[in-house]
Amino acid sequence: MVPSEIRQTAVVASKNGLHARPAIQLAELAQRFASSIQIVKDDIAVDGKSVLQVMTLAAENGASLLVVAKGADAQDAASAIVGIIETEDSSAGAEAGASEAGASGA
Repeated sequence: MVPSEIRQTAVVASKNGLHARPAIQLAELAQRFASSIQIVKDDIAVDGKSVLQVMTLAAENGASLLVVAKGADAQDAASAIVGIIETEDSSAGAEAGASEAGASGA
């Protein structure tokens, strides 16, 4: 079976952008999925499972990001990551994503 690839666009909702705390939450959530996850901003693609790489995007409030997930759980992974990016309070997005990851068995 060919792994699926899911691409979803997300707009950074946090007023402080993807600074350290939401970048950590995003990377920790991404690590729960088997799929590879890339975050793309302005033609720069980084590994969504790496806190440092996510932070190098310097994604500010309102920035448009492309989430690319490849693998068996790509749909769940992309949806969870988009949820964090599009949540104003990053801790709420992490909790929602964590329950999605647990529900999918990832």
